[in-house]
Amino acid sequence: MSGEMVRERLPLEGRHVVLGVTGSISAFKAADLASKLRQAGAAVEVVMTPAATQFVTPLTFQSLTARPVVVDMFTAAEAEAHVEVARRAAALVIAPASADCIANLATGRTPDMVTLTALATVAPVLVAPAMDSQMWEHPATRANVETLRARGVAFIGPAEGRLASGRVGAGRLAEPLAILGALRSLIGAAHGDLRGRHVVVSAGPTQEPIDPVRYVGNRSSGKMGFSIAEAARDRGARVTLVAGPVALETPPGVERRNVSTVAEMLAALQETTANADALVMSAAPADFRPEHPAAQKMKKTPGQESMHIDLAKNPDILASLPGGGVRVGFAAETENLAGNAVAKLASKRLAFIVANDVTAAGSGFGTDTNQVTMFHDDGRIEELPLMSKYAVAHAILDRVAARLSR
Repeated sequence: MSGEMVRERLPLEGRHVVLGVTGSISAFKAADLASKLRQAGAAVEVVMTPAATQFVTPLTFQSLTARPVVVDMFTAAEAEAHVEVARRAAALVIAPASADCIANLATGRTPDMVTLTALATVAPVLVAPAMDSQMWEHPATRANVETLRARGVAFIGPAEGRLASGRVGAGRLAEPLAILGALRSLIGAAHGDLRGRHVVVSAGPTQEPIDPVRYVGNRSSGKMGFSIAEAARDRGARVTLVAGPVALETPPGVERRNVSTVAEMLAALQETTANADALVMSAAPADFRPEHPAAQKMKKTPGQESMHIDLAKNPDILASLPGGGVRVGFAAETENLAGNAVAKLASKRLAFIVANDVTAAGSGFGTDTNQVTMFHDDGRIEELPLMSKYAVAHAILDRVAARLSR
């Protein structure tokens, strides 16, 4: 296996995203969003309202996207610019969306390029509102939002916090990364090869209590499992993420169930996999638990040189689960990678198992990369080069999707 990194798989590669910017003090965040969309691989085209240009100039977006910005359809270089821009769109994101913009969208009025494009497109539309909290909470705005939701328009935010007026409340534009995650979910639901499928992913360690302070656990960070959940969402799946104790943000559009112990993880997976199309068991549950956890913190005593804790075997989660559809396991090993991985295939009823040597550079706990070998139930062995964990996730899901399509 080569230790050389392969090219990163970009989540929005090949997608044409139209970004609509309306008049709001938070329009400056749209510049960051445009940059992040391009970093994710999207071709980005910006349309603006005249009011938006009072906050951020079109030149800013043209510099970030390397494309002309359309503000006025009558002065655009392209004939019927609103129709042509709308036809190119894989998705339309309006961020920030003012109260006035939302009202126009709900009533079908088209006083500017943003609303013209929204009316002309058949692509998915994501709206990120930004306004004062009193405007957001007004019955007219809420009614307009519900009208748009009933038509299939998706919303992200607004967030709570300090507003431009100095007040604190709901009305802040959602952060660019949250908008980007919601967009990836929306595009996946429209175009992904796992749309309509339910994928369950487990991630992270478990913590088996010794006493209220200490526990038996391991070094799993959960990054691999969270990458799989993110990639499955990007491919259109409904994703349930059963996560042990980790310090990771939930990917937008993913349902998360938090657990601590093997017993809790097993119960959550029994419930969520009952009708799942696929289960990817990337968690690292503890094999043993303290047999008699102490109710109070265990104290050392004068002269004490050792402590003995009796451990009981935990149930094998994968072996205990009856369902899960296409079942994928993980094997984090330090030696005899092939032998240890293959031994788990039949006993856990797996379609394939993903094994990695956690002592290898770039492949251990807490890294953003991984180098894995896949052992299939038909005897095939696939060695993958060093990749980002997001790219490894897609490699796994490529094979899950192929199994589901049979």
